[in-house]
This record gives sequence, C-alpha cells and structure tokens, in this order.
Amino acid sequence: MSPIPPLPSPPASLGGEGLVAVLRAAGCVFAEEEAELLLAAAAEGADLAALVARRVAGQPLEHVVGWAEFCGLRMEVGAGVFVPRRRSEFLVREAAAGTRAGAGAGAGAVVLDLCCGVGAVGAAVAARLGGRGGGDGGGGGSVELHAVDIDPVAVSYAARNVAPYGGRVYAGDLYGPLPARLLGAVDVLVANAPYVPTDRIALLPPEAREHEPLATLDGGADGVAVQRRVAAGALPWLAPGGRLLIETGEHQAPRTAEALTTAGFGEVAVVSSEELEATVVIGRAAR
Repeated sequence: MSPIPPLPSPPASLGGEGLVAVLRAAGCVFAEEEAELLLAAAAEGADLAALVARRVAGQPLEHVVGWAEFCGLRMEVGAGVFVPRRRSEFLVREAAAGTRAGAGAGAGAVVLDLCCGVGAVGAAVAARLGGRGGGDGGGGGSVELHAVDIDPVAVSYAARNVAPYGGRVYAGDLYGPLPARLLGAVDVLVANAPYVPTDRIALLPPEAREHEPLATLDGGADGVAVQRRVAAGALPWLAPGGRLLIETGEHQAPRTAEALTTAGFGEVAVVSSEELEATVVIGRAAR
C-alpha cells in the first residue's frame, strides 16, 4: 500500500463514497468494507482523520480499529501484535470437534493455547465447547482454558480476550510458566507457533513483516523450529487420549508430523482445508 496526499479538510465532510475513494487510491482492495469499519470506529472527525492516516500508511486495518473478527467473535488487537488469520479457524474447528468426540467430551475439558498471541484460538475453542461466554459451537459445559505467550503486549490482549471464558494467561516461554497441576491434565493443546521459514519472511505482505513482531512469524530455517519445541514438551502435559494440534504450512506439514512422531506420538495425522488453505497436524497421547 503506497502513501497518498493528506485527506481533504475537514475529514468529517467525507461521505462514505469519498472515504472509499481515498482508501482505494491507497491500494485497499476491500475499500468499501474498510470504510464502514473506519467510520464505525471513529467518534469524531479528528479521530477519523487519524484512523485513515494510519491505514493509508500501511498499518493493518485490525490494528487501526482495535479488533479482529475471528470465528464469529470480536478479538481485541492493537499495534505490535499478530492479527488472527481466518485460516486459523480450521485449527479451532478441528480442536473443538475432536474434543467433543474424545477426551474431555467438551464438558469440563482442559484447553491449553500455546503461542497464544492475543488468545484468539483458545477463546474460540472454549466458545465452541460451551465455555463461559457462549459462542457459535454450542458445547455442553464449562471449559478450563489456559494460554501462554512470551510477548507481554500479546499477553495483555489475550487476558482480555479469554476473560469471558474464565481463561488464565501466562507470560513466558512455552510450558515454562504453567502450573504443575496441569501436568497430565490437558485434553486439547493448540499451537499456532510461527512457521514461516526465515528466508521467506521478506516475501510476506508489508502489513505483516512491518507491523507484526518477527517472533510471531519466523519459524526458523525450515519453519518448524518452534513447532519442534512444542511437540517435544507436549506429552507430559496431556491427559490420556489428549491431543496436540499444530497449525502449519502445507510445505512444512511433513516436517511438523515428523516432529510429533519424534516426540513420541504414536498416532499422528495431517488434515487440511482447501477452503481456508489451512493445514493442521494432530497427535494423540496414548489412552
């Protein structure tokens, strides 16, 4: 998205069509939808000018308006955090569906979201399993939700996003900050760890590579460095029959699956969604 000249003054005089034209000139593909969201977020003309200036400067729309839609839920986001992607809704679907059918059976399930970012995946899984606060999945009982991220900014957003589901968020590296009582108790462990190979970061859209933390994108030389650490530490935390689900890239999937096998998972599967262009690797602990 390239910069454009300053907005006409006063910004409040811009109608919907005028704002759409400004956004379209800046390269926004979905200018009409973005205009509606910016107008809804603006309390007054000065605020609108600031919001539009940030957007045409290339900041992600979600950072500008302060929230992202994910699985039908509104997740708080802001500058300096990873924006939940629609493809990750597939991770939520697989986690919730398998949990209702297996360990935990939804009601009373213990859910752990590693590399949680703003907590979107964990919150959406809890909502689908009927956690406090509702959701679009209609599960059958309360959910015990825990989430971990190493970035304090992300943790602050995650705490707000998981609060409606009674979730608790920990700041730290992977399993390090978790309470010992969760050992052997987790029914579903979800992880959207970074999986972009280091040499591919430069090919990402500017909104991602310039405005989201590098640590949320960079998966190491082959894209699986953090995933290997997640897999290696997972089994002691899983309940009998509990599952680890890791979102990954189509090209990384064989290596992600190998990481789970190496970690001791005897039952490993790779599932994909053509609609969402998403891939998830699932491992199940022995029953």
